Amino acid sequence: MAQYARGSAVAVIRLRNPPVNALSLPVLQALEDGLKKADADPSVKAVMICGENGKFSAGADIRGFSSPKRFGGALGPIVSLIDSSEKPVVAAIEGVALGGGLEVALGCHYRIAHVKESFKWSSSMGLPEVTIGLLPGAEGTQRLPRLIGVPAALDMITTGKHIPATEALKLGLVDEIVEENTIEAAIRLANKVIGQPLGPRRLSLKQVPRLPNMEAFLEEALVKVKRQARGCLAPELCFQAVRAAAESPFAAGVRRERELFQVLLSSGQAQALQYAFFAERAVRRWATPGGACWSSAAPQPVRRAAVIGLGTMGRGIVTSLVKANIPLVALEQDLENLNKGRKAVMLLLEREAMKMEGGAQTLDFHNPARLQFTVDFDVLHDVDLVIEAVFENMALKKEIFHKLSKICKPGALLCTNTSALNIDEIASATNRPQQVIGTHFFSPAHVMRLLEIIYGRHTSPTAIATAMQLAKALKKVGVVVGNCFGFVGNRMMFPYVQQAVFLLEEGSRPETVDQVLEDFGFKIGPFRMSDLAGLDVGWRSRKDQGLTGPSLPAGTPARQRHGQRYSPLPDLLCEQGRFGQKTARGWYLYERVGGRTATPDPWLHNFLSQYRDNHGIQTRFIDQEEILERCLFSLINEGFAILAEGIASGPEHLDVIYINGYGWPKHRGGPMFYASTVGLPRVLAKLQKYSEAHPDVPGLRPSAFLKKLVAVGNPPLKEWMSYLSQQSSKL
Repeated sequence: MAQYARGSAVAVIRLRNPPVNALSLPVLQALEDGLKKADADPSVKAVMICGENGKFSAGADIRGFSSPKRFGGALGPIVSLIDSSEKPVVAAIEGVALGGGLEVALGCHYRIAHVKESFKWSSSMGLPEVTIGLLPGAEGTQRLPRLIGVPAALDMITTGKHIPATEALKLGLVDEIVEENTIEAAIRLANKVIGQPLGPRRLSLKQVPRLPNMEAFLEEALVKVKRQARGCLAPELCFQAVRAAAESPFAAGVRRERELFQVLLSSGQAQALQYAFFAERAVRRWATPGGACWSSAAPQPVRRAAVIGLGTMGRGIVTSLVKANIPLVALEQDLENLNKGRKAVMLLLEREAMKMEGGAQTLDFHNPARLQFTVDFDVLHDVDLVIEAVFENMALKKEIFHKLSKICKPGALLCTNTSALNIDEIASATNRPQQVIGTHFFSPAHVMRLLEIIYGRHTSPTAIATAMQLAKALKKVGVVVGNCFGFVGNRMMFPYVQQAVFLLEEGSRPETVDQVLEDFGFKIGPFRMSDLAGLDVGWRSRKDQGLTGPSLPAGTPARQRHGQRYSPLPDLLCEQGRFGQKTARGWYLYERVGGRTATPDPWLHNFLSQYRDNHGIQTRFIDQEEILERCLFSLINEGFAILAEGIASGPEHLDVIYINGYGWPKHRGGPMFYASTVGLPRVLAKLQKYSEAHPDVPGLRPSAFLKKLVAVGNPPLKEWMSYLSQQSSKL
């Protein structure tokens, strides 16, 4: 709750709700009681609000957001009560002031924030409600622009970013920053301002600072917010609330804030984003099939690591380890590749250092004791963990793991960065299969948050726990999954991309398919994604699977592989040397080799037309609904098969993987959450429709698990796995 105490002329109200002093309804009631008590006491001349245990407040407990209307309705009047106090109120901000916590501080007349160690660490402030599909609902959208101006307020509110105390001081969000005892400094300030007029300090009475070109700025800002939001409502409605602050009196702006808040509450996106928030925390608990191996195992310490292979993935992994302050060895097969890799790694690290406070000194990547480059495998004899990141070739990986099992100490964890290959087969090349685990990083590895962690038949709980601890150290989201070709992410991606290519055969164009999926919210469509990754990567994999072969002669029907339709279109492009951005030609044209701007290619349109004619494929118009449903529902259908096989412990694992690794729009909650909102009967009916229309197309035949769920009455998402465990013998 909130503790009230009075010392001399200053009353102290201390928020108490460990660990982060969340603003529960009892805390808010105690805060209100303390404010009223201070107001009624003539011996109290000023008030200071702080938090217990070095934290001001992280805002509302998101677990209580099942009724955010109730919370917002309770906090707003309290913020107004603080603002209207006849006695000066000072906020002493330590640790965090986020969401409702910052709104409480904005109601205060003065704000002091804490920094320490020469500003290398400081309090953090922000209004992150947009990240869970809401907007600051206790006058934050009206107070912040009046304090720091519209541009800075828009940046904070529409992105939800946190800012340190040093930046808050520059913006005018806080009046002082102190390295000393913040509570004592705030009490001194409170004593100092007793008797001073409070009118200029009340944000409810201030005008928003005007820009000479305010209307033009707002129009330009709206375009930017919409572009970045990709269909997510919260950023745009946050913008509208801030716009109301710029154009309306305070009371009218508050009313507009409440209206927009209600729109977000009823949109469904807030539910999806809050589901995603909790799903990311749920995947920290992992289990092998049947729950035989829960996440209670203790991880091994990783004091020194190694990365083998300094290609694109290896360089990003090295950068991630250096940023996590883990000493490591980077190894290549020869001096030429080593020097090339070293140069690329150092360039990446220099760029990362520029983004960090403390720069190169913080990363310390020039110190050979922290980062060593070598071609000598014997240097790996004392490392605690090795991440192999070489070419995606089974024979090569097995050769390396055989060598590692002879060189590395018995307890060393042996990780393979593979996107699809069999972990058990790789482990068979070692004398310690229990120490072998898959760590599938996503490109660029120093940027992407997802780490897919794949256990094999013999992988120990300690190995899994160590890999999960590594993900945490790297500030990534680790998701534990089972071993199958493509694991979870890529296995679900295969039918998605397949459907996109089949749609081209039947009459669509790459730019049309991409646009539909990007309008849905994907950051990049399947064909732009293929061009970015390189078409040759998938071509190489298909060759290894025995799927490719000589080009089809004119007049032959579509190729069949394993009794199902197979489209050779991507293979034919590769035979033409069209590998995507790396060759400036793929599914699109690019302005130069390595260019990023995709332009529809008339050559490709003509090529598709000739391909259809040669193989007797009747061109037809394909509408947006079919494009979206065939791509998404085939992906979701594979997800149900994965759950039925026990490759993932629950639907939230699939959703976290897709949000963090594949650009799935977070405001739609992940593919399995999306399926539950669309309705499983509709997903099943559509798959049956498309499967009947295209019986030779893989990925459209409904999963047995999906059929079972619909048959028992479409249970809620959280009950899927419970039902599966009960019915597993019948599947």
